[in-house]
Parts: sequence; C-alpha cells; structure tokens
Amino acid sequence: MSGDYRNLIAWRKAKRLALDVYRCTRKFPKDEIYGLTSQMRRAAVSVPSNIAEGKGRYSQKEFVQFLYHARGSLLELETQLSIAHDLEYIDLTVFESLESETEELGRILNGLINRFQVQRIS
Repeated sequence: MSGDYRNLIAWRKAKRLALDVYRCTRKFPKDEIYGLTSQMRRAAVSVPSNIAEGKGRYSQKEFVQFLYHARGSLLELETQLSIAHDLEYIDLTVFESLESETEELGRILNGLINRFQVQRIS
C-alpha cells in the first residue's frame, strides 16, 4: 500500500487515544502496574501500531486484516476502561471522554474497513 500512515485520521486519533490512556493510567494504584495499567497501555498502543503496520503492507487485503486487529484492540481497551471506571480508578468525566474517543475511532475504523472491502470486491 502506498502513502504515509501518519496521514490517516484513524492513526492520528488512535495515537492521541494511546497518549490519553497513558496519562490516565499514571494515577492508577501502584499494585495495578503489572495488571490493568499494563494491559490498557498495551491495548491502546496496539491500535495505532496495527494501523501503521497494515498501511505498510503490500495489499488492501492485508491492510484490512490489520484494521480488524486494531478494532479488536480498541474493543479490548473499551472493556478495560469500563472495568477501571467500575473500580473507581477513573472518574466519570475522564471515562466518558475516553469512551467518546473510542467510539469515534471505532466508527472511523469501521468506515475504513468497509471502504477497502468494497474496493477489493469491485
């Protein structure tokens, strides 16, 4: 695939989300450093990483596969955010903001997946 992944809105928003998750998890209890903190950070970083890796592949089919991986990591992160909120590690305002970011990014990823799948079929 040609083009720079850094030009993709999905990648930019995913990177911003990852940075927001890192900032948010700094406040988690220290005993969560190898638990929820680590898992959330890995899932958050996985989203823009998969978008970038997919963009670097040679076919649209491979790109779409990595977009699916990114979406899976995003859904994993949404679940972890919900758990962190339920454990009162994240206050409601921060949770709602991060949830809004994940929902918007999910819509963008779904749009990209649909766009490239339709192009591949045509």
